[in-house]
Amino acid sequence: MPFSADHLAELNLLGQFPSTSSQEGIKVHAHSAAPETVKAAENLFKRGLISQKDGGYLTPLGAEAVELTQKLQSILSA
Repeated sequence: MPFSADHLAELNLLGQFPSTSSQEGIKVHAHSAAPETVKAAENLFKRGLISQKDGGYLTPLGAEAVELTQKLQSILSA
């Protein structure tokens, strides 16, 4: 099953979160971010992976998703 464009945008956004600190987040500015990035943030929020509709902090589930995303990226880059 291939990744959809929405899934790829969500994975790319997850990859932008710092993995070393739960006290650092990101902000997705609706007026300047790409539409797919804005939608990705909204989707991640709806799924409970981030704390705000426009970014914020990772939830515990989001931190796990970032860890898995980094592992997948590492495997595919090897």
